[in-house]
Amino acid sequence: MTAPAGRPARILLVDDHALVRSGVRLILNAEPDLEVVAEAGDGAEAIAAARADCGLDLAVLDIAMPRTTGLQAARELARIRPGLRILMLTMYDNEQYFFEALRVGANGYVPKSVADRDLVEACRAALRDEPFIYPGAESALIRSYLDRARSGASLPDRPITDREEEVLKLVAEGHTSKQIADLLVISPKTVERHRANMLQKLGLNDRLELTRYAIRVGLIEP
Repeated sequence: MTAPAGRPARILLVDDHALVRSGVRLILNAEPDLEVVAEAGDGAEAIAAARADCGLDLAVLDIAMPRTTGLQAARELARIRPGLRILMLTMYDNEQYFFEALRVGANGYVPKSVADRDLVEACRAALRDEPFIYPGAESALIRSYLDRARSGASLPDRPITDREEEVLKLVAEGHTSKQIADLLVISPKTVERHRANMLQKLGLNDRLELTRYAIRVGLIEP
């Protein structure tokens, strides 16, 4: 979805740090063809904002946020606003996030460390519905792809389901099984089953190791 001629692209900016949003907003609003018209502090607020404003062209989402992550929000945004372009902005820089971003419907992602250099170009690519690979990632992604091709391996799979990911994030944030059950409208027994399944799938032993895993994959910040 490109913005209609004569007006800048309308952008939803989502990050749980107000200072980050302020800096990114300055970068984007300095461009005549881009304008931040809405902001949100987490993925749940982003989904609500997208429901309320049908005129948004692009959502720029942080990955690690409270309640609902950027990747979780991106999946829902792609469902409720199919024409909305999505770009992930993250402090994490690895191949798994790149492929996961594409898998949930995003056009790519930009590390915050290079946002001042690459974010504007990434936004314009997303608005053209083109995938964006920031320059520093190209050689690493190509090398990884070639290594997989030589060994006959496939692209990385998600080890846990969407629902298990929701439970994992809340476990890592310190919620009890009952609190998680109330938030997700499921039974505490179902929460415990999801937790047990994750421990088995991931080869982990306890809540602490689940929390470390959640930090490593960007569901929560350290």
